[in-house]
Amino acid sequence: MEHSGGFFDFVLSHLSQFLGYTAFANMTFGHVVMILVGLTFIYLAIAKEYEPMLLVPIGFGILVGNIAFYPGLQIGIYENGSVLNYLYFGVMNGIYPPLIFLGIGAMTDFSALISNPKLILIGAAAQLGIFGAYAIALALGFSPSEAGAIGIIGGADGPTAIFLSSKLAPELMGAIAISAYSYMALVPVIQPPVMRLFTNKKERLIRMKPPRTVSKLEKIAFPIAGLLLTCFLVPSGLPLLGMLFFGNLLKESTVTKRLADTAKGPLIDIVTILIGLTVGASTQATTFLTTKSVGIFVLGACSFVIATMGGVLFVKFLNLFLKEGNKINPLIGNAGVSAVPDSARVSQVVGLQYDKTNHLLMHAMGPNVAGVIGSAVAAGVLLSFLY
Repeated sequence: MEHSGGFFDFVLSHLSQFLGYTAFANMTFGHVVMILVGLTFIYLAIAKEYEPMLLVPIGFGILVGNIAFYPGLQIGIYENGSVLNYLYFGVMNGIYPPLIFLGIGAMTDFSALISNPKLILIGAAAQLGIFGAYAIALALGFSPSEAGAIGIIGGADGPTAIFLSSKLAPELMGAIAISAYSYMALVPVIQPPVMRLFTNKKERLIRMKPPRTVSKLEKIAFPIAGLLLTCFLVPSGLPLLGMLFFGNLLKESTVTKRLADTAKGPLIDIVTILIGLTVGASTQATTFLTTKSVGIFVLGACSFVIATMGGVLFVKFLNLFLKEGNKINPLIGNAGVSAVPDSARVSQVVGLQYDKTNHLLMHAMGPNVAGVIGSAVAAGVLLSFLY
């Protein structure tokens, strides 16, 4: 009987130890909240098709990161030696974002911007969201470095947000990245009301001249000139801008098609999977759920609204100096927010609501790709002053 009792105690103690290692024993209310957020991301990606390439990896990453575990098992993303920690290295050290920019450059056609160079000013004006959010974050008590990292959300460029926050505020990178990608996915929801608020019916009906045909020489010269001009002004933006223009040269030279296809296909897909999964996993409730994270989400929404408003209002201002027939439809002002190509699609969709024959997509792609360059330049400027 004594032997039987000892065996029972042995089983009971080991069962108790096993249960102590399960997620059920280590789960907190915060983990439940984050798992619900992850499920919401996956739902929006699949059911609503909001940026599925981003939200599915991020949403699943949130689930992975919020499976509660017993500390010290080397499985968490913040535990040295864990597999997730090794994969997260590319985020923390800014390796993944330039590779994403290489792929973006290889799939981007700058023809609309080259044919109408003044559209680059719209992309620059939309960066008002970055500096507006920066000023608000400073006023709310964030440090200058934190405010700079938060402000970049307004650029609507996830890789840029990750790159800058990894340098300026690595402890806030999870919240900043999730906020940036969330609002990028919600561009079709956030932007149209702002566009309607700051335009009238006459302005929404403006027809723009078809863009001129761009020569092959211009397309090849653009990434070279763009690199030299932007990086001589803002050398700190070189990791992003250098890879963006290099990818574009691979595409436009037409003699490196295999390299361009690799950059815009398998390479960017692999890096997107890694960056989405690890950024999602970094939202581990024990380190992610803070008042600062909530504040970052609110500021992210503000920066998107300010950026959209800045682009639209700048077009209205520009039109004051343009002759009739050369005016720009202010509905493409929102496209300066560099969520490529979603914000350009929003310009097209809203424009068609007022005139079913007025197609704005090609025109909107000009400020849209300018916004990609603009957000990288803005990141370089902030890095120069705050790093």
